[in-house]
Amino acid sequence: MSHHSNFLEINKKNLIFNYNYLNSLSDKNLTAATIKANAYGLGDIEAFKMLYNAGCKHFFLATFDEAIRIRKKYSYGFLYILNGINKDNIKKILREKNIIPIINSIDQLKLLNKKKLNNYKKFNFGIHIDTGINRLGINISDLQKITSTHKIKIIMSHLSSADESNNYYNKLQNNRFKKAVSSFKNIEILSFANSAGIKLGKEYLYNLTRPGIALYGGHNNTELRKKIKPVIKLKAEIIQIKKINKNQYVGYNQTFKTKKNTVIAIIAIGYGDGLPRSLSNNGYVYYKKKKFKIIGRVSMDTCTIDITRYHKFLKIGKFVDIINYQYDVEKFAKKCSTISNEILTSITPRVKRIYI
Repeated sequence: MSHHSNFLEINKKNLIFNYNYLNSLSDKNLTAATIKANAYGLGDIEAFKMLYNAGCKHFFLATFDEAIRIRKKYSYGFLYILNGINKDNIKKILREKNIIPIINSIDQLKLLNKKKLNNYKKFNFGIHIDTGINRLGINISDLQKITSTHKIKIIMSHLSSADESNNYYNKLQNNRFKKAVSSFKNIEILSFANSAGIKLGKEYLYNLTRPGIALYGGHNNTELRKKIKPVIKLKAEIIQIKKINKNQYVGYNQTFKTKKNTVIAIIAIGYGDGLPRSLSNNGYVYYKKKKFKIIGRVSMDTCTIDITRYHKFLKIGKFVDIINYQYDVEKFAKKCSTISNEILTSITPRVKRIYI
C-alpha cells in the first residue's frame, strides 16, 4: 500500500446530512447537487454516487467533459451542463442520454437549431436567463428570440448576492426571473436558488434548488452555518524535525528569523498541494488541541512550523491538521482572505482523497 504524506479526509455521513438538510428546506421541491469542479475538489464520482443513493437525481456541472466523466461511470441521473454547447461538443452531447445543455446565448441557441442537426431526435435543453449578474445567461431583452423544435426542460437564473440576505438585489433579480418565466408555458423545471438562496425564502425556491458549497461544508457565514456540518479535514505529515539556533533564517528570502533557539518541523504540504502562499508567516496548523504557527515562506511541497514549546510531543510521522472540524474550511478561508469555494477547489490532485 502506498504511503501518502498528505490527504483530504471526506466525511460521507456529514455530506449526506447536509444534502438531506438542504432538501428539507426546499419545501418538497426537487433538490439538485452542484458537482462541478470535481465536486468542489472532493471527488465528483464519489459525490455523485453518494448523493444519488441519498435520493438526488439532478446534477449540475460546468462542462461537457465533466458530464461525460460521470456518464462513463454511471448511466443514470440528469446531468446539466452550465457552460452550454459549442460547435465542437454539440453532436457528442446529442448522442448522450440525459445530458442537458444549458443555453446561455442566442448564438448557442442558433447552433442548437441548425438544420444539419435535424437528424438527431428531439432532446431536452435548458435556458439560462441573466437577471442581473451579467455573467452567463441570455439577456431578458432577447427572450422573445427563443424558439426551438427541441424541448425546454429547465429555465434557470443565478443569484448575485444570495449570501447577503438583506441585499435588495436578491428581490430585484427574483422579480425579473418571475416576470421572465411567465412568458414560457409548460416548463418542467424552474431553478433559481443556490446554497445561500435556499434560505432567502420560499419565493426563491421554485421547483428545483441547486446547492453547491453547502453540500461540502461551506456556508460563507450565512444562516446555513447553524446547521451545515463540516465535511473535510486536510492533514499533512511531519517529515523532518530539526533544532536551529537563534538568529537563523527559515525558508526562502529570509522572511523569518529566529529570536531564540528553536525547534522546527517540516510538514509535507505546500502551494503545490493547494496550501495558499498567503499563510507564510501567518497561518497555523493543529495537533489535537494545540496550535502551531507556520513560519517562513510556504514552499511548493512543504511548509515549516514552530514546535519549540511541544517538541517532545510531536514526532516524525505524525499528521497535523491544516483544516479540521473546529478550525473548519470557513475559518481557514477567512484567514486566507478568500472563500471556502476557492479553498476546496484549489486542493490539487496529488492530495489523496480518503472517504470515511
